[in-house]
Formats: sequence, C-alpha cells, structure tokens
Amino acid sequence: MGWLCAGLLCAAAARAGTTGFDLSRPDIQSFIASAARQPPLTRSGVTRILRHALPQARVIDRISAPAEGVLPWWRYRANFLTERRIGDGVRFWLAHRRDLEEVARSRGVPPQYILAILGCETSYGRITGKGRVLDSLATLAFDYPPRGEYFRDELLQFLLLVREAHLDPFTVKGSYSGAMGAPQFMPSSYRRYAVDEDADHRVDLWSDWRDIFASVANLLRHDGWQTDAPVLAQAQLAPGAALPVAPRSLELTATLDSLKALGITTASDLPGTTPAVLIAADEATGPAFRVGFGNFYALSRYNRSALYAMAVDDLAHALAAGVRAALPESSP
Repeated sequence: MGWLCAGLLCAAAARAGTTGFDLSRPDIQSFIASAARQPPLTRSGVTRILRHALPQARVIDRISAPAEGVLPWWRYRANFLTERRIGDGVRFWLAHRRDLEEVARSRGVPPQYILAILGCETSYGRITGKGRVLDSLATLAFDYPPRGEYFRDELLQFLLLVREAHLDPFTVKGSYSGAMGAPQFMPSSYRRYAVDEDADHRVDLWSDWRDIFASVANLLRHDGWQTDAPVLAQAQLAPGAALPVAPRSLELTATLDSLKALGITTASDLPGTTPAVLIAADEATGPAFRVGFGNFYALSRYNRSALYAMAVDDLAHALAAGVRAALPESSP
C-alpha cells in the first residue's frame, strides 16, 4: 500500500485550492457501489481514489470538438503527413527494425501499419499526454452525459488496471480522453489486448517497444485485420455519374459491384463481390472519394473515424517508401 499512501500525499498537495467531485452525488455513489462489486475493488478503496479526482473543463472542451469532426480531409491529412512525422518514423523503424519486423511477421500485420498508428497517436511515443488519466476519466464519466456510460466503464477498467498492473492511479498520465501509452490504449483495451511480448511478466505500453508493437498488432487482428489483404483504393467516378454521398457508417455494406452500378470504380482487381465502403476524401480542389475494404474497417476500429484510418494508411505507405529508399534491399 506504499504507492497508495505516497499517491494520496501527492494528490493532496496538487489539489490545494481545487474543488474535487462531490462524492455524495447519487450517480457517483451508484458508480462506487457498482465498482465495489468488482473484486478486488472495495467501496473504501474506490472512494479514496475518487476523492482525489479533479474535474477538468478542458477535457469537456476537447472532446466536444475533435479534429475528426471539424476538419476536411485534406487539412486533416496535412496534420499527419508531415515531413517530420515521416522522417521520424523512418528513423524509428531503422532503430527498432529487428523487434518491429519480428513482431510484424509473427502477428501478421505489416510493420508500416503498426508504426503508422504509433506515429498518428503519439509521434512514436514522444507525446503520450500530460493530463492525469484519473481526472480525465472521472470528468467524462460524471460530467459528460452524452458518453457518460462509456466513460464510467472506462473509469472502472482503469481502477481494475492500476491494481492488476501495480500502477499509481494518481500519476498515470494520458490523453484528454484517458488513453494511455505510446499506442494510446483506453483502459479496457489495455486490459484486454495489451501483450507481454518479451515475457518479462509486465506489460509496459510506455517504453517496452516489443510489448507496444505486439499490442497494436493484437488489437488490429482482433478487429479483423487480414494478412496481405487490401486497405484502400482510389475511386474513379464515371463521366456523367451523379456525385455520390458517402455513408456516415463505416460498415462494409456495399460491394465493388454495387459501387460500379453507381458509376464508382477502382483500379483494384478484386472480385466484384468484395465488401466495401465509399469514403469521402475531399481535396482542396474539390470532392474526391476512396473505397475502403476489410482492413480499412479494422483501422477505423482503432479510432472511429474515416479520416483517421485514411491518415494511418497514407502514413504507412510513406513510411514503407522511406525505408525502401534507406534500405534498397528491404521490401516492407
């Protein structure tokens, strides 16, 4: 219990003059009672931790206006496909080549996609978040009704995770949404899909790159990633065809044949029965479209955004090209 006592003292100092949550609120009391039914959590233990959670207005502001919802594709892409991010990624790949490529082969996910996710999420582990995960999750669990149920579950998962992984709940930092480590796993994903790849009896998603690479690949495989299957294709619109409206859902409810009937084709040689989804990918010059396949859907499960999944795919191609240029004998 030493870590708990030390954490409480740090939290008490940090919150001087700051108002925490009113733990007498019925919704918070209900959460505490529910959490206490999940061994090894107890009512007193959960209460002690929540007593030091601090509401964060900035968290509500951030989640209310995510970049995926306010930027057009061409501007969103420009934020991720920068010379620095590509160059840093190529250098990172070369520095961790053996571990990255071994994990990629064993898990069936190409190294460029594992690395592109890490590049989009945290610039290869460089930016993992400065806010306390406890504060972010409590704020969203108790003060953000649109997704309160989801974040109450993530807060519960966090409380279980810190016990299982022997983490200090008062010092773990992450994103405004409570995502953690180089791959930005939410607590539920950390508990379900994080992998102890190097068998050191500890899963470390902040600095153990074998664990990190394997955990990203494990999550993608769980979400349906298929080895050697396509991700995206550029869409061509037949002359005279009506400008299509891309569906809001990313489910693969179309096929290449059904898209062709609308005047939408790709250069792919896949069968016409291949499940697909039309994606809006507007450029600065006007409307444009892509067609996503099963692996695109798997990428979109990492972050429920077509823009995000397209950025990962584009970055993956740029990283692979950069490594081919640096190592002509390599063919990622």
